[in-house]
Amino acid sequence: MMRIRDATLADLRFIAIANTALAQETEGQVLDPVLLEPGIRAVFDDPALGRYYLAEVDGQPVGQLMTTYEWSDWRNGVFLWIQSVYVLPDHRGSGAFRSLFGHLQELAHADSRICGIRLYVDRGNERAQEVYARLGMHHSNYAVMESVFRGPESHG
Repeated sequence: MMRIRDATLADLRFIAIANTALAQETEGQVLDPVLLEPGIRAVFDDPALGRYYLAEVDGQPVGQLMTTYEWSDWRNGVFLWIQSVYVLPDHRGSGAFRSLFGHLQELAHADSRICGIRLYVDRGNERAQEVYARLGMHHSNYAVMESVFRGPESHG
């Protein structure tokens, strides 16, 4: 049976392994553990940064996601941003992400401050885009632009 729960600091190893696999599988990136592990720990140390959720089967984590927050002055509310989505290969198609997303939707609908849920997905990750579309998400009219100073794809 699938169970969704808040992650704890005791889950840091699974989250680090999942994030490392995610970066490699989706973008061919190698994450620096010197940055990654303190980056994960920071979320547990400061809940204003975000929150991790785990999907478990028989008490073992099989998937994860992290949420961060974006204030929208236009909507006078907060968007939950889904990040660091990863499901172990043997559990893909088992409903792990659907369960995680359903959990977020329940939390969002119960909190009047939350005005929506967003995520970004690599343009080439068509499988993930199909999953998100089946759950009712759609492409926005925004493109993400960035200037990165640390970690993968940073220049300078």
